[in-house]
Amino acid sequence: MKAISSYRALDRLGRERLSPNFFMRDFLYSEISNFYGVPNFPSDPERALEAGRHLCSQLLEPLNATFGRVEVRSAYRSESVNALGNEKGLNCASNEKNYAGHIWDVPDADGYIGATACIVIPWFASRYAAGADWRSLAYWIHDHLPYSELEFFDGQNMCAFNINWHERPKKNITSWLNPRTLMKSGHTAGPFEEWYAGFPNLSESRYEKLGGATTMV
Repeated sequence: MKAISSYRALDRLGRERLSPNFFMRDFLYSEISNFYGVPNFPSDPERALEAGRHLCSQLLEPLNATFGRVEVRSAYRSESVNALGNEKGLNCASNEKNYAGHIWDVPDADGYIGATACIVIPWFASRYAAGADWRSLAYWIHDHLPYSELEFFDGQNMCAFNINWHERPKKNITSWLNPRTLMKSGHTAGPFEEWYAGFPNLSESRYEKLGGATTMV
């Protein structure tokens, strides 16, 4: 797909299916973009789509299949939107720190691609509000999914968290809660079943591409 230079091109980008249950349009919404009038679409659509497909197929689809609906809070950010968010102190790290993170279409300093989405899992949000420990979900993901980084927030008692897919997974888990660091790069301990007793078993969505379309099998 060529660079976005028209409304029709942006419309086509939004219709791109990343996985059975997710389309690119699901990840383009931004309060910063809407409020300040800064466009939020990639300069390199193909790279953004590639990273987004990995994020959705390897991480979000298994979560969706296991826990039910996944709510996307913040995901793709253009360099302009992210830089503005950082400048105004709107919970955006610098562009350099967000390459291969929220900025899907720019590789990191080592040349690897990645993609981050901030999500809420309503199934767990209800339990968190009732007193569940955020670490139970973190350890479930650690034991079951090929994530690169997780970062948990309290945010209106919903336990929103960033989940990142990366070509070279780091296996970092941090939070703005306690403890601040749960897992460091290269940590291979586990499994941690005692933390998530009563959680559903992993249920992976399976799909294949037939004639360019994504089809459940």
